[in-house]
Amino acid sequence: MLGNLLILYLAAFPLMGSPGPATLSLAAVGSTYGFRKGLKYYVGVVLGTFSVLLLVATGVTGIILTEPRLAVVVSLLAAAYILYLAYKIATAPVGAAASTGALVPAFSGGFLLAIANPKAFAVIGAVYSSNTLIEGNVALDNIAKISAIFVVILVVNIVWLAIGELLSAALRRPKTARAINIVFAVLLVVSVGTALASF
Repeated sequence: MLGNLLILYLAAFPLMGSPGPATLSLAAVGSTYGFRKGLKYYVGVVLGTFSVLLLVATGVTGIILTEPRLAVVVSLLAAAYILYLAYKIATAPVGAAASTGALVPAFSGGFLLAIANPKAFAVIGAVYSSNTLIEGNVALDNIAKISAIFVVILVVNIVWLAIGELLSAALRRPKTARAINIVFAVLLVVSVGTALASF
């Protein structure tokens, strides 16, 4: 089992940790609002991504994907929310204004983004379906894979939030901070376009 777990992690960490809507939004939240203020958003992303994992594990995702119109509607709703988040990040207060009165993205925003993230469905589906941790026992194998992938979800997302915080500490000037916010927003838009194209 340890060898199989290592193979799963070697696939899961680079795929799930690569830039995408959730990871980039966490970095943007960390950069704009700081690590501590971004923790509620982080918990939302984690639980939303875990929900995606459960949808994949139970086969619900497969049912949705067999109905093309439903898949298109879900994808469009996801894109609309991610574009809204990109706008909020690009226009978020910077410098001294960021610490006074700015609304920090909340748990619900992180949860919705994770559920609406087409990259999460594609990547988790690929990792989950292409790995077996416990041979000969489907129930235990599913529990082991869900647990292992949940660890990846926790680690990857906290790292991206911390990366954002590091950028925030290094970039105190308002013009630079505004430029970073805009870069994150553009990357978020590009990542959703890429994810939707491969969905």
